[in-house]
Order: sequence, then C-alpha cells, then structure tokens
Amino acid sequence: MATSGARGGRLGGLGQWWGVLAGALLVAAWVNSAAGPAVVITLSALVVLWSFFQAPVTCNAPVRGRPDGCRNNASGLLLGCHIRQHRWQKLKMLIVRRQVRAFCAGLFSDGKATVVTLAGAGSFISGLVALVPGVVVH
Repeated sequence: MATSGARGGRLGGLGQWWGVLAGALLVAAWVNSAAGPAVVITLSALVVLWSFFQAPVTCNAPVRGRPDGCRNNASGLLLGCHIRQHRWQKLKMLIVRRQVRAFCAGLFSDGKATVVTLAGAGSFISGLVALVPGVVVH
C-alpha cells in the first residue's frame, strides 16, 4: 500500500487528534452521571497527557532574529519541534525563572495552542474535581 505525504498511514494524520475524542468522551462522562469518577479521572489524565506531549501545536522555541519564535510544527505544549535543541529549550523555559513568562505567553500564541492549553487545564481541573468526593453537587 503506497502512502501519500509524511503522515499517510491508515488514519491519514488523524491519529494525532485522539485527544479530541478523549475530550469529547470526558464531556459526555460529566453529562452522564452514570459514569463514575474513575472514568472521569482516566479521561482527564488522557487529555492532559495528549495536550502536554502529542497535540499538534507550533514550537515557539526562542530563535535568534525572530520575535515570535520557531514556527515549526511540534508535538504537545511541553515538547519542541524536530530540532533537538528546541525540545530542551522548551523544557528549560519551565525551570528557569526568567523564562517561565515567555513559556506561558506561548501557550496562548495562536488558536491551536489556546485550544490545547484550555483543554489541558480544563481536564486537569476535571480530574481534581473527580478525585475529591462531594465537590460536585448532583
């Protein structure tokens, strides 16, 4: 079977979007009260992991001569693009105190990054709420 393009597998590049399906299932689990907290916590963890490590976003690692950073495609909010140095730069931005602001600004740099950031934060809060019994009023 011949594949077309870099992501021409069986799913045609849609395999990197499985977190959106997990997010939709998470919303359905909150709507349907029959789904227990274990389901909500599991789906929340999956969406958080997807947004941190696999969601398709822009790299935004600091690049000399470009105020907006690297524009290559990256996997997840915490990882950089295919350039190894950019991966270390993104992770270092979380540790170095002066660079945390730049990292946080990059979370809302474009539409995709904003959606992925909000999905990750919302599912993290969802998991915390499901962990603490009695917080949600039925």
